Amino acid sequence: MTQEHQMTGESRLERGRRALAEIDGQAGENVVAALADIAPDFATYLLEFPFGDIYSRPGLDLRAREIATIAALTAMGTAAPQLKVHIEAGLNVGLSREEITEIMMQMAVYAGFPSALNGLSAAKEVFGKRDVLPLTM
Repeated sequence: MTQEHQMTGESRLERGRRALAEIDGQAGENVVAALADIAPDFATYLLEFPFGDIYSRPGLDLRAREIATIAALTAMGTAAPQLKVHIEAGLNVGLSREEITEIMMQMAVYAGFPSALNGLSAAKEVFGKRDVLPLTM
């Protein structure tokens, strides 16, 4: 636990919920809700460790953390649902569509063309869904 976390008295779970809402918004809440009936403890672990402990650490801002996450999930080539959530998160924390596309193109060098193509396909789907969302006033 960092000194900042000790001072706020915020639990890992509370910190994780706050970070998830800031980073992933509704997409993150959907992941947690989907686990409620099959593995609620896993949902808690997801909130506490990745978001309450890792994403909440000082040293990298959320934008840099999402660049790393998008790159890793693209390189894996087998995590399309999670990649889509983190493409949304990247957009939420200030990455542009062009930057996300460039991250995936960079992964072709290290993870191969199939992984990069899978990532670009996921990005195209996320971008397309954002294009058809109604504007709110």
